[in-house]
Amino acid sequence: MTADAYVGEGWTAVVQDVVLGEELAGYVGLVRTRPLYVVVLASAPRAVAEREVGRGKGGYGAGWTVESLDRALREETPPIGLWLDTTGQTVEQTVDTALAELGRARVVGAAES
Repeated sequence: MTADAYVGEGWTAVVQDVVLGEELAGYVGLVRTRPLYVVVLASAPRAVAEREVGRGKGGYGAGWTVESLDRALREETPPIGLWLDTTGQTVEQTVDTALAELGRARVVGAAES
């Protein structure tokens, strides 16, 4: 609702979250704004673990391991949008790739075919 409200006021909304499994389809279905683009960043677990060491805060813990979240992503999440393996990429390279492949990230919904 927040993204749709911002778009309604003329802004471009970018929403970042971790949404895994069948929840992704439901999450995408809640956004009414079109066009809608979904980009999934799917780095190798070893790269995620290495990056985590360099962060000032921890995002993983009991029940939320890099491996368990990666397994849920790859085995339980529907292939919606553009999936990028960003293992060897810088932030800038990831942004450039996402923008270059934006057409593949577009989600076609019931209101748009």
